[in-house]
Amino acid sequence: MIRHIVLFRLAADDDAQRRDDAHGIAERLEALETQIAGIQSIRVDRDLGLVDGHWDVALVSEHDDNAALEAYQAHPAHQEAAAWVGTVVSDRATVDYAL
Repeated sequence: MIRHIVLFRLAADDDAQRRDDAHGIAERLEALETQIAGIQSIRVDRDLGLVDGHWDVALVSEHDDNAALEAYQAHPAHQEAAAWVGTVVSDRATVDYAL
């Protein structure tokens, strides 16, 4: 099994917009769990905001294997969600590792 972690920095300065953008990221990415085979779980959460410098949003997903992760990333539904996410984030960091 592969765990895929992505951290996002939101681009908006306005707190209400940041909240809406974080919700939009979660809504779009979590919906992929039922649309793409090979995803064991997917969860998106916003940072608590207690420490300056933390990333704003985290995605943690688990996939059957590396082939399933690659299929997820190439899937049209993921590509569509990722394109939207790209419009509301300023930066992202990714780590994948085997469980």
